Amino acid sequence: MLSISNTQTIYVYTEPVDMRKAINGLSILLQEAFDKNPQSGDLYLFTNRSRDKVKCLIWDKNGFVMYYKRLERGRFNYSRYITEHEMVVTKTQLKGLLMGLDFYLMGEDQGNNFNDYF
Repeated sequence: MLSISNTQTIYVYTEPVDMRKAINGLSILLQEAFDKNPQSGDLYLFTNRSRDKVKCLIWDKNGFVMYYKRLERGRFNYSRYITEHEMVVTKTQLKGLLMGLDFYLMGEDQGNNFNDYF
């Protein structure tokens, strides 16, 4: 189960990433390409070129946690609204994205029915 506090920032990286990268490869990518500290406690989401797979990387107290999801049908929807290499999204938007919904249209956290997803 993926646990996200309200104080964590959720970054979505829009450039495709090789899904063969594991924790070390994604950590190096965060440091070198995006100038981020992978041990900050923030959540970082990466997707592959065909947008049917995502990996989330997060530091949890004393080690990394990686969450991986592959869609059997469809794609993760966000490319129509992308203008930058990184986006900051809300917890509700992340939940929508992981469910395969058009997360950008979901807006800010409004206390919806996604509470059982995380």
